Amino acid sequence: MKARSIPVRAPEITPEIMLRAYAAGIFPMAEAADDPNLFWVEPEQRGVIPLDRFHLPSRLARTVRSERFEVRVDTAFEAVIDACAEAQDDRPETWISGRIREIFGELFRLGHVHTVECWRENRLVGGLYGMSLGGAFFGESMFRRETDASKVALVHLVARLRQGGYSLLDAQFQTAHLAQFGTQEVPRAVYQLLLERALAMPGNWGAWPPGAHITGTQALMALQPG
Repeated sequence: MKARSIPVRAPEITPEIMLRAYAAGIFPMAEAADDPNLFWVEPEQRGVIPLDRFHLPSRLARTVRSERFEVRVDTAFEAVIDACAEAQDDRPETWISGRIREIFGELFRLGHVHTVECWRENRLVGGLYGMSLGGAFFGESMFRRETDASKVALVHLVARLRQGGYSLLDAQFQTAHLAQFGTQEVPRAVYQLLLERALAMPGNWGAWPPGAHITGTQALMALQPG
């Protein structure tokens, strides 16, 4: 995955600078969890999940409809980012450093960062977090502790974004896991155009109130064309 990277001193990054960076098409990463510094990343090819052409495998649709998980929004940011930072079989190292946690925690309190969480028997078993800016949502990371939990969270995220009038779901990089949902790679110049259009048309994260229980059937209905 080719990308331009620019080192930056982590203490110099504020929530305001972070918002401006995302609006300009770049995002931060760290080499490791204990790395005191960050670097800005601008991929040559950007992973984008088309909200109007999201591919939902039929088996996953049945899981969403079955209500296996209780889906909550914005109730457990710290637990979600902690879980996303845990080592996994396919990702032994994390790029989520202490400074990234701090900044995104501040942005969560300011209402720019959001979580979609899957719970079962009152236990957090999967979810994701990302940042909302205008009509763009920037997916950061996801995790699962039970089969399909992160996928169900993604389905509910896409449904919420469609319900709220968003036009861009940025996945940063294309992966085999995301490819099954119709993720596309677009050149940097094309991504910049998509981003500019999305920022000009604000989305409404609260089109479904965060405290409301959104059923799997409601989420699937929101994914229907038109």
